[in-house]
Amino acid sequence: MREDGLVGLRPRRWVRTTDSRHGHPLAPNVLNRQFGVARVAGPDRVWVSDLTYVPTHEGWLYLAIVLELASRRVVGWAMRETLDADLALAALRMALADRRPAPGLLHHSDRGSQYACGEYRTLLAAHGLAASMSRKGDCWDNAVAESFFATLETELIMEAAWPTRDAARQAIFAYIETWYNRERRHSSLGYRSPVDYEREVLAQGHALHDRGRPQRGERGILKKHLPHLPHNARSGPRPTDDTPQVQGVRSFRAGQPA
Repeated sequence: MREDGLVGLRPRRWVRTTDSRHGHPLAPNVLNRQFGVARVAGPDRVWVSDLTYVPTHEGWLYLAIVLELASRRVVGWAMRETLDADLALAALRMALADRRPAPGLLHHSDRGSQYACGEYRTLLAAHGLAASMSRKGDCWDNAVAESFFATLETELIMEAAWPTRDAARQAIFAYIETWYNRERRHSSLGYRSPVDYEREVLAQGHALHDRGRPQRGERGILKKHLPHLPHNARSGPRPTDDTPQVQGVRSFRAGQPA
């Protein structure tokens, strides 16, 4: 390998981000892996949320995201030096402020204390959002959010060596806002970007030509928890203290549509 100029990549150290050993109330798994774009009746009916960690030379940077299931668009995110409830709350507040969903939206997450705590449940209830949580120890119940983090890892984090957390913040902000949401094509969206899909398909009330009908049992679940809501997507999220303005934008590796 040395003679050919090849260098092996070491997997990064695993960090526990989900602590389900708490006494907070847990929500049932209402979403029940109904991830298909064809299964969601329209925008802002279902959001999925999750947390991950990003290595820098200063130490870990923790990232929370809220992802809109119908368009696969990241509608809220936050970054902090600590893994606490404020991180998840900041991402949710960003999504709520930008999208302004009507009551009835289904919010899915894992069973971590950040999502089960009283402050988070109070914020959901204040906006009329219904909670759904994965089963214990089952990451597949939140597969769409996990898939986003895998894409972020492959296309950005794996090849980065950020000297500071601020450098990582800027790169992740640029990746989400200028590449993933606006340029990266998704096979599940008919090879459109999330922003294009919202503009061309969801905003017109259309479905992809090859969308199928919900499977048995799915229609009733979605109808019960996800009433028809108005479309109110914006051209882009308003930055918060966690989303620094970036003057220059790097070019990201396109990778494979997902």
